[in-house]
Amino acid sequence: MRKIGLLLLMIILFCINCKKENGIQPNILFIFADDLGYGELGSYGQEKIETPNLDELAENGMRFTQYYSGSPVCAPSRCILMTGQHSGHAYIRGNDEMRSRGDVWNHRAMAHNPGLEGQYPLADSIITIAEKLKDGGYSTALFGKWGLGYPGSESLPRTQGFDYFYGYNCQRQAHNLTPLHLWRNEEKDILKNDTLIPRTLLADGADPYDPNSYDKYNMPGYAPTFIFNDILNYVDNIGADPFSIFWESPIPHVPLQAPKNWIDHYVQKFGDEEPYLGDKGYFPCRYPNATYAAMISYFDENIGKLIQKLKEKGLYENTLIMFSSDNGPTYAGGVDATYFDSARPFKSERGYAKGFVKEGGIRVPLIASWPGMIQAGSISDHIASSQDIYPTFCDLAGIDFNNNDIDGVSFKSALLQKKDQVAHDHLYWEFPEGQGQVAVRKGKWKAFIPRVKEGNDQLELYNLELDPLETTNIANDNVEMVDQMWEIIRSEHSTSFHPRWQLALLDQ
Repeated sequence: MRKIGLLLLMIILFCINCKKENGIQPNILFIFADDLGYGELGSYGQEKIETPNLDELAENGMRFTQYYSGSPVCAPSRCILMTGQHSGHAYIRGNDEMRSRGDVWNHRAMAHNPGLEGQYPLADSIITIAEKLKDGGYSTALFGKWGLGYPGSESLPRTQGFDYFYGYNCQRQAHNLTPLHLWRNEEKDILKNDTLIPRTLLADGADPYDPNSYDKYNMPGYAPTFIFNDILNYVDNIGADPFSIFWESPIPHVPLQAPKNWIDHYVQKFGDEEPYLGDKGYFPCRYPNATYAAMISYFDENIGKLIQKLKEKGLYENTLIMFSSDNGPTYAGGVDATYFDSARPFKSERGYAKGFVKEGGIRVPLIASWPGMIQAGSISDHIASSQDIYPTFCDLAGIDFNNNDIDGVSFKSALLQKKDQVAHDHLYWEFPEGQGQVAVRKGKWKAFIPRVKEGNDQLELYNLELDPLETTNIANDNVEMVDQMWEIIRSEHSTSFHPRWQLALLDQ
């Protein structure tokens, strides 16, 4: 009996591999967290926050140790994911709320004028990964946060390759997880919430230690739940074509809002704590650490439910599931990243995490699972970035793409543990915010230039093998490597069309 069982297993695995090699396209589920740090999952060393479903996904698949986001903030990171171009070539290189449209930070005004929502749009001429997958026979859907155009612009999910969209158009709207509305394609889906303006503080005289003082920040229409339920409904009604689902959650980006059952769980686990009173933006919160952990565990719980749904529908076996984050952890809005050691083993505080091209701001988790194809429990040290998702998905799906249009390199062979994986010579980042920053990763070496917009041209150099915290600048002792880094910077930078995203030092 044991020999028969082994023979059957070998036949099943052989058939699975035959299907892939003969052009049967895998379904694709890409899950994108918002501001989740490298060290915030159990499989990456987290000790306080519980993520059993993502940990199991890692046990059933591959965990990458040297994977990077394309940018340290939201909009450019999403642009790089969608277009496969790094931040020296990408169309969107920073967050731009387009204040010329009017009072874009006025949430009451946005409720009446959708034209005030959204960010600077992608050019329609750019071919996104969604368009490539759609042309390759995939149904394409996006759930969660878009952030790459405004209502009525040329860049909406359905003009950029997605058949279906449900979620936030605008990342400023996502600064409240109980908003007035979400978008279903180009129509508003009105939620039963009241207007809640970010930075609304506690009522005068309210007791900050009384949980009831925070009731107005916890309205019933919790957007992540609406988004997740729509994903389940979509999967229930999925057709025969291979599917690609991009679930770009607003979690755990602040504000600190989470389901009560998970908050209660962590209050019991962590004990009492000091309230967050709103002095660092967003909303006050009675139990900030418990609520932050609750957001991540709630997200993890829903990921487990979605995987179970795929199994029930018979879709799981031929679905590639990837999980990552758009950038490193925040330190605003009541989040104490040092309490959770969120970027572990890198620094989690301001200057090293979100908004900075230090390791804590751009090194993020990547978990990949595909039954029968990706070895369970495997770990990859392959150096990659979110610009590589575009060619990797095309490669796995058998879709042709033009290498000249993108900067990414497919890591299909790394996923399948084949020996022909092409390595990046280097990875490049530039970020026009935070006074202007540039970074290069080349093997064990990391170059960093801060304050570029102030004219600073002093390149810092770090050996990440010996100094992962980037504390000791060894540029003076490695002049030849510094020269190589400058050559890379000059070759990878192109001048942005947008004045706010230009770096005069590099444009000379």
